[in-house]
Amino acid sequence: MKLRTHAILAGLGAFACSPALAQSVESFYRGNTINIYIGTGESAGAVGAYPRALAQFLPKHMPGNPNIVIRNMPGAGGVKAANFVYGLAPQDGTVWGFITRGFLLAPLLKYHGVEFDPTKFKWIGSPARTVSIGAVWTANTRVRTIQDAMQTEVVVGATSPGQDTGVFPKALNQLTGTRFKIVTGYKSVGDVDLAMEKGEVQGKVGFTWTSLNSGRSATWVRDKTVSILVQLGVEKDPSIPADVPLALDLTRTPEDRQLLELLCAPSATGYPSFFGPGVPQARVDALRAAYRATMADPEFAEALKRQSLDLDPIRGEDIEAIVARLYAQPASVVERAREMLPPS
Repeated sequence: MKLRTHAILAGLGAFACSPALAQSVESFYRGNTINIYIGTGESAGAVGAYPRALAQFLPKHMPGNPNIVIRNMPGAGGVKAANFVYGLAPQDGTVWGFITRGFLLAPLLKYHGVEFDPTKFKWIGSPARTVSIGAVWTANTRVRTIQDAMQTEVVVGATSPGQDTGVFPKALNQLTGTRFKIVTGYKSVGDVDLAMEKGEVQGKVGFTWTSLNSGRSATWVRDKTVSILVQLGVEKDPSIPADVPLALDLTRTPEDRQLLELLCAPSATGYPSFFGPGVPQARVDALRAAYRATMADPEFAEALKRQSLDLDPIRGEDIEAIVARLYAQPASVVERAREMLPPS
């Protein structure tokens, strides 16, 4: 009922602004502001660094050259921000969501408080492909491999049960036999990193490889401050040491592998961003075009390089197709995922 209500509100919003649809994209954005809502706290690693870089370079490629303002909206692992962009924010192209990709599973797994449908977002793009990994703070535990984590309890921090940092360790416990003890409630993935440094937790399962190798954590792998335990994607990433196993290869049955593949599928979207479902298509198309132009901008590429951030973009249309496939999974697989990862 909530989804239906928000869909109606979005439709009414689009209808209410219909006289403005005759207004050109350029005239609409001239002197206007696009607000980027990041669905996590300010210590957001690459999740925050990418939109901040876009805010510097995208306006020159966008009709009307709008200003871009960065806003953080942490809560429930991105669900709060996704709800806002979906049904509460203006549906006029002035609100742009950047949320860590784990939120894509929240409606599928029927987590509490979800009021959005990922298949209806207007996907803009992702600046890079990446893979998630599980790692431990070397000084906080003797665990060094995923096999060690099957013998010894490891306390890992998480933002919420429906985000990568909550979903992955619980799935690994049930499908591969690891012994992760999950502590949820951190406002951002960056706060989990701080908790590791302070010794509150021993690790995190749900780093992105890009985030781990950028910003304040850029030297952690090189200096062996962290030990990498496992890769969480649909295939191994050649940039990660070859001896770090793929979680899918650790499952015990074909059915377990299929289930874990469902949970790892959002990693294929990298760092996805989107407009709400009621935004006029002309403005969606304009932002997608400006996004692609920014991805090809040498100055933007250089800015990312200075921050040790990868540039391997994914088009909005491709993210849309990935999300559609995710939500077309067999009912039996989805039901098993819901049983394994009940809302908490």
